[in-house]
Amino acid sequence: MNVRILKDEKAVARAVAARVIATLADRPAAVLGLPTGRTPIQLYAHLRAAYASGRVDFSKATTFNLDEFLGLAPDHPASYRAFMETHLFAHVNLSRRRIHFLNGVTSDPAAECVRYEKAIARAGGIDLQILGIGGNGHIGFNEPASGLLSDSHPARLEPGTRRSNADLFGGRVEAVPREALSMGVGTILRSKAVILVATGAGKADAIKATVQGLVTTRVPASLLQLHGAVEVVVDEAAAAGLVGR
Repeated sequence: MNVRILKDEKAVARAVAARVIATLADRPAAVLGLPTGRTPIQLYAHLRAAYASGRVDFSKATTFNLDEFLGLAPDHPASYRAFMETHLFAHVNLSRRRIHFLNGVTSDPAAECVRYEKAIARAGGIDLQILGIGGNGHIGFNEPASGLLSDSHPARLEPGTRRSNADLFGGRVEAVPREALSMGVGTILRSKAVILVATGAGKADAIKATVQGLVTTRVPASLLQLHGAVEVVVDEAAAAGLVGR
């Protein structure tokens, strides 16, 4: 893994935005894998500003988001689809037909995940996958377990993951769905390049385990060690546990 340690959250967001801008400049029809959560909010703000100033063009790009809550419609204010509309999609020139999301209100979650995998394959695979990381080492909604499903799949959310998403539901943990749909770790590893982003002291243990720990499904992000083109972009607080940094 190539680890970049930057001063703070703002520097991390600028660096990852620059990578996305460069990717689209080099390959306008690139396929991007996108995350949600608190970590990418500043990244999306930089991309909005870059689009407004004419420094990036999304018109030929395709996007696939990592995950969605099971049971939430796309227009539900707490859905990840709504999050993406607020922070990116409504502000740039992405073609609506090239925006892809797992359907949280599907009547057949397993079939929906198969459909998503086929859509990614038809698009030629993901060129650049951006990831956040949970405090327990999860990526997407791939929670720590004795084994992990490779492809997109329904996922049961850990209590800590539900707590970390409570802000989307007015701070009410009990309102956070217990299940979600997620890209699998295998889906993520098939991406041509991956950027893992983490900021804040709360992610330090997860980053240490991911970068310098054993490869184990108990730390799903550690499986990124098996990928040949991963960049870990962190601030000083998230890098605090790394040995020899």
